[in-house]
Amino acid sequence: MDTIVNRVADSKLEVLDLEDYYPSGKRIALDISQWLTEGFLLIEKEFRKQLAEHDWQMYKDAYVAIYCSTDAILPAWATMLVTVYLTPHAKLVSNGSVEDIDSVLYQQILEKIDYGKYQDKPVILKGCSKKPVPMSAYITAAQHLQGVAKSIMYGEACSAVPLFKRK
Repeated sequence: MDTIVNRVADSKLEVLDLEDYYPSGKRIALDISQWLTEGFLLIEKEFRKQLAEHDWQMYKDAYVAIYCSTDAILPAWATMLVTVYLTPHAKLVSNGSVEDIDSVLYQQILEKIDYGKYQDKPVILKGCSKKPVPMSAYITAAQHLQGVAKSIMYGEACSAVPLFKRK
């Protein structure tokens, strides 16, 4: 009787699954327009007063993205002032969307990974994640791997798309 052999498990193929590095935690999008008069006009005295009275505890240990949902033209200091209030409570403060938070987090994480274990090996950047891994994370990982890996593929072992092969 023929035995079934898992050739992928027996190969030198390394899999980098970015989903394994997904940082858990609450993500919150914070709309700065709530503190603007009619959502558009920043009156500094009122803006500062509302920020001082806001309950910042709700952002404790959360990843927070600051954005403005209106077409208001804001001075740079307005977003920085909101950041000053958030910093003692939030794990991370970012400008933009919730997706931007994940991009910033992955950038930080992927800079710290030791890519030496992928030296001269074929690597698959695993696709089809169940968590929201941003495209920017795949781009960053591919850049790091290109310096060390023998080859880079994307997808699953059964249907990987070749991206790079060192000559």
